[in-house]
Amino acid sequence: MVNEALQRVPNHNGDKDIEQVNQIRESLAVMGNNSTAFSLPQPHLRRTKLCDMNDAELDPGYVKKREQLKGLVTSIVRPKIVQSKMLNGKEFVSFLEQIIEALNKGEIPSTGSLVEVFNKGILERCLKLYSERMSMLTLPLAKESIEQAHDEARSAAMTVFDKQHFGRHHAKKSIEQLDEEIQKLHRNFILANEYHSSKLCETLYTTCEDKMDQLQALRLPSMAKFNAGFHQCNQSFQQECVGPSKASYELRMMKMLGKSKSFFIKEYNNRLFNWLVAFSLVMVVVGRFIIKFILVELGAWIMFIFLETYTRMFWSAESLYYNPIWHLIVGTWETVVYNPILDLDRWAIPICIMVSLLVLYWRCYGRKKYGSQWLLPLYSRHKNSSHRPRTD
Repeated sequence: MVNEALQRVPNHNGDKDIEQVNQIRESLAVMGNNSTAFSLPQPHLRRTKLCDMNDAELDPGYVKKREQLKGLVTSIVRPKIVQSKMLNGKEFVSFLEQIIEALNKGEIPSTGSLVEVFNKGILERCLKLYSERMSMLTLPLAKESIEQAHDEARSAAMTVFDKQHFGRHHAKKSIEQLDEEIQKLHRNFILANEYHSSKLCETLYTTCEDKMDQLQALRLPSMAKFNAGFHQCNQSFQQECVGPSKASYELRMMKMLGKSKSFFIKEYNNRLFNWLVAFSLVMVVVGRFIIKFILVELGAWIMFIFLETYTRMFWSAESLYYNPIWHLIVGTWETVVYNPILDLDRWAIPICIMVSLLVLYWRCYGRKKYGSQWLLPLYSRHKNSSHRPRTD
């Protein structure tokens, strides 16, 4: 009868009240397995006078059974010891009342609550295991990588819980709670991965944007140097930018690089043309007044006339940049300005200073020491000189 009374009631609709009653039944069933039943016959027909009757007036069958019950109780009862002291009847009743009061107030855990507390400790250890394994990841990571790490860490946590959990029904609830807590941690790691990915890609994007701005402002325009910086910037972004933010930043990167390249190409030919014109004028001055080398001045004048006169008379501004001669000029310029050996944009000022010092040295000391013998003709000033040989 006790076992039937403590059976679980079907709860197909998930009613919380029925579930709570079933938990109470499970807790009582643990103690119900150690129960003993003993029947007694009716002592006397006059039940209201039982307390005033002695054993001789009671039913002999009842007295006999009562004595058997006393013997049974004496055989199974052990003295209650609290704090090394045996309790008598009154003290035990008082102690029992205190226990019942504490149980009613929830101060003493029931069997079900003990299972929950035990599984809660295991659940916390499993969550810690999952968190530690996920914390070993170096963020940011690709979405596939972090999902793979999540599956492996979750599987490890669930394996530990399956080996150590206690109880069936309560374990089912604990598994659901464990999975729910793992999903919360998983969402936190996803958010952290998105943040680190966005931060890293933003840094790489800003670095590339600054690099493109620097290439736009080259002192000596060079398409080869721009393309090298463009390729290096794009390659570093593709290799280092990882995580969920990469796709969006790739679109921004492509637009920024495309605009930078279009603007550089648009300004490149004009800047190069102006540089060549300025270079020809500088070489005219250098050949005429500094080194006084007539062939240098002549070549500079030819270059200046070609750029400023011939190209404007016979070529339009658009057709000039598609002419084979212009392509030859551009190829020569690119070879001189930027090559594996020398980056003239970086070393132009130091080289100019060194050349100026050499020319100055030659003007002041070299000609006095070695004379003015050149392989090619210089400007001659001996025509009106007083050192000409006299004639009769």
